[in-house]
Amino acid sequence: MSRIGRKPIPVPAGVTVTVDGSTVAVKGPKGQITRTFRPEMTVRVGDGAVTVERPSDQKEHRALHGLTRALLANMVQGVTEGFRRSLEIVGVGYRAEKKGDALVLNVGYSHPVTYPQPQGITITTPSPTTIVVEGIDKQQVGQVAAEIRAVRPPEPYKGKGIRYTGEQVRRKAGKAGAK
Repeated sequence: MSRIGRKPIPVPAGVTVTVDGSTVAVKGPKGQITRTFRPEMTVRVGDGAVTVERPSDQKEHRALHGLTRALLANMVQGVTEGFRRSLEIVGVGYRAEKKGDALVLNVGYSHPVTYPQPQGITITTPSPTTIVVEGIDKQQVGQVAAEIRAVRPPEPYKGKGIRYTGEQVRRKAGKAGAK
């Protein structure tokens, strides 16, 4: 049995989980997420917990068992606590600011780059060199953070660019270091 798939997901107070066939809806204080899972997986709600069961020990069913449970756990965590991803900007003159519902990035191009804020995601700039992406859908938060980082990924010579907070950038020696 899958160690991950077997674990029940505790449902905190204030969160409701509704199962309609292969569609699961999780509603909590931060919002609601609905997701359709593979019909082979059985999702049961009871005793303040959600459990996932698989029909057989086939390789595909074993893989889906842990995946379904992990996705459901992320849905429950998303509607209670939410997810956040922080990015930092490194470089002289590089900065970000929030204008209306868009993020404006000045990261060394001849023009400012405008990134529109997607629905269900909150983008804030506590300082000109810090960007915080928050939301209830873990996949969407990670995707938006990756798209912002892709505007100017960190380069290996001076380390300039947009990086995740705590990300280690491997530095290379320049032409002077090659002799």
